[in-house]
Amino acid sequence: MNRTILNTNFNFLNQKSKYTGKVREVYNLDNEKLIMIATDRISAFDVVLPRGIPFKGQILNQISTRMMSKTKDIVPNWITETPDPNVSIGLNCSPIKVEMVIRGYLAGHSAREYSKGNRILCGVELPDGLKENDKLPKPIITPATKADKGHDEDISREEIISNNIVSEEDYLLLEKYTFELFERGSELASKQNLILVDTKYEFGKTKDGEIILIDEIHTPDSSRYFHKEGYEKRQLKSEPQEQLSKEFVRQWLISNNFKGLEGQEVPKMTDEYVNLVSEKYIELYKKIMGEDFQKADITNIFNRIKGNLSNYL
Repeated sequence: MNRTILNTNFNFLNQKSKYTGKVREVYNLDNEKLIMIATDRISAFDVVLPRGIPFKGQILNQISTRMMSKTKDIVPNWITETPDPNVSIGLNCSPIKVEMVIRGYLAGHSAREYSKGNRILCGVELPDGLKENDKLPKPIITPATKADKGHDEDISREEIISNNIVSEEDYLLLEKYTFELFERGSELASKQNLILVDTKYEFGKTKDGEIILIDEIHTPDSSRYFHKEGYEKRQLKSEPQEQLSKEFVRQWLISNNFKGLEGQEVPKMTDEYVNLVSEKYIELYKKIMGEDFQKADITNIFNRIKGNLSNYL
């Protein structure tokens, strides 16, 4: 039985192109409309793992769709329809080649750089005396170039503007949207007794030149969450924070001697482990959204998506 969807091969009327990312597949219809299918693929260390995770695509698509709906008063977004639990349809636009990463806490990449003695991150100065997972005096934006291939790279606001990657006028608007989106995301997280630690937003421009929010937002794949309860106590004791993200997958890979380095083999993903990861994602959905997860029929997920798209189109 096809209980997960790893790839698609649709050929829609007026289809201009298809883009395959690590997790999503995007079909361009007449350069006007995009069909984005969230597959059940999972990636870590920039490597797509060999097995799909049941319900993962549905979970990411539904969290992002709901979060887009809850932030559209701040900035318009690309989504217009969701005809299937794994599918979003919306406006085609030109992606802005900058990923707006925003951090409210010293965690992950920023903590690693800080531990090396670096006090300036993407042109933003950090104070001395912080320890990992401390709350920053105020949220900071640490942009990254959006690479077509390979790793994204840190870049400063000044470099973005001076290199004409984004005009100063547009960049100031991206900053404004990013701070406001993070504030809203933090409020939504707090209602679920969570802390939105860091996240990233991606933007594009419509044919009319309007900046809109694209891709996904506030999902466990694009964001880091901490449990709010016990956060202060754990910090005082210098204990690790309880995270809600796909960090548990990375840690499993590390414990099995895999970090995505050349010559390393991805460890075998047993049925038991795949089901465990699926259960973890369902738990993430419940905690982030504050509601039970409604499983879609995955008896034959490809045919379900095909049927729903046929009805829509």
